Amino acid sequence: MKATYPLMAAAALALAACAMPPEDVTEEDLANFDAAVASVGCTLRDERQYQPVELQTGLPRNKVIEIAAYRIDTEDAVRLDEGGVRLLTGSCAPTAQPAEPEAEVPEA
Repeated sequence: MKATYPLMAAAALALAACAMPPEDVTEEDLANFDAAVASVGCTLRDERQYQPVELQTGLPRNKVIEIAAYRIDTEDAVRLDEGGVRLLTGSCAPTAQPAEPEAEVPEA
């Protein structure tokens, strides 16, 4: 019986660490958000990005901001140093840079 307590504690910690989507936001809203943000270049920074995302998703500004914060919490987006948020999933996922070929060293 004592072996179950560590398991229950670990499960409780795992559940506590899970980020919950904003209230009244559906999976469809999240998918629409991702598509809308991708359509404006994967970054939400100012009115030029927020307004089209609001129009495409049908969500008010506060919900768009809440979803952006949720995406940061789930590591599906990052906060930018210069302000704003960049989505990192779907078509906004960073592409792997090909490795640069090593310079050939002539044999002496």
